Amino acid sequence: MAADKLEKKIIRFGVIGCGLMGKEFASAAARWCHLTDVNFEPQIIAVCDANPAASAWFVQAVPSVKYVYVDYKDMLANADVDAIYCAVPHNLHRQIYEDIIRAGKHLLGEKPFGIDKEANASILQTIKEHPQVVVRSSSEFPFFPGAMQITKWVNEGRFGRIIEVEAGFWHSSDLDPTKPINWKRRIETNGEYGCMGDLGLHVLHLPLRFGWKPRNVRALLNKIVEKRPDGRGGMAPCETWDNAILACDVQTETQHFPMVLSTKRIAPGHANTWFIRIQGTDFSAEFTTKNPKQVASLPYVPGGAQAWHVTDVPYKSAYGTITGGIFEFGFSDSILQMWAAFCDELANGSDGMLQPFRCATPEEAAGSHALFTAALESNRSGNTIPL
Repeated sequence: MAADKLEKKIIRFGVIGCGLMGKEFASAAARWCHLTDVNFEPQIIAVCDANPAASAWFVQAVPSVKYVYVDYKDMLANADVDAIYCAVPHNLHRQIYEDIIRAGKHLLGEKPFGIDKEANASILQTIKEHPQVVVRSSSEFPFFPGAMQITKWVNEGRFGRIIEVEAGFWHSSDLDPTKPINWKRRIETNGEYGCMGDLGLHVLHLPLRFGWKPRNVRALLNKIVEKRPDGRGGMAPCETWDNAILACDVQTETQHFPMVLSTKRIAPGHANTWFIRIQGTDFSAEFTTKNPKQVASLPYVPGGAQAWHVTDVPYKSAYGTITGGIFEFGFSDSILQMWAAFCDELANGSDGMLQPFRCATPEEAAGSHALFTAALESNRSGNTIPL
């Protein structure tokens, strides 16, 4: 007798921008059998890139690809495509994201959802005009088991009165001054935010999800490498910020505390380190991808010992997998979990998801723009800027 087979809703995707993260999505789709008890599955049927050579990898590696485009508008006209993953430079977000939404295609886009606050506001208005379209932003780190554990503790109210919060995303990718300049170093394509625009929503995803909205900011922005090779034998000026430290004041209905957020492209020794630390009067906790299998916590009762406990967290995130809990969770696993959350929302609706943690929302992206715009003004004036 044949075993019962779980019926899955197939979501047909197009990919606009066939670079690194587009390939990561393709890899996640190929590993869908890794997930257990889900009733949805992505299928990449179309790809688009202005550079045909970038699309060639998908044609070779992804058997489900049926359509290859150079002009993304041709993809949007294809009725077979249900949803889009779009990974393009920030200056292209406004036009392409809005065209995707107007075409009625669901969208998972890359942060920061517009090159600046004005572009982001325009994208949000388009979203409001098309409420049937699900729009989310890529942000995978909160799906690490340690981050999910901290989310659970916050939702349970374990921390008592919060003393302070620190969150950041650090890596050393631009420490080498001989690395050629790219679009992220130019205001025209990246925007004035610099490292904040490219990395900041990763850092803000959980604080904003917890309701910890900064009410003001004092920013310290830094350009460390002023010029880089231009690829033609000369040197080109680096126009955007390498590192940013944002000191914020958070006021909720019941809490008032400082929060320090940092995004760094030049942090020696850090390949791709995302972290969050929360200190409270009853409980403190920390998770960092530097030690992806561990979470640290400090429970406290008045008069008791103050001792940090470091525990291995099992391989368990939002969605069940075939992997045993004794093994180590990694970046590709967090990508898979994020994509599962997006597909879950498309298949089952926001109220019917198999688990409650959604991908980063357009409203959270808008919150990041409000903060980064104020941070630029703070750095220019040397003042604390209200949001």
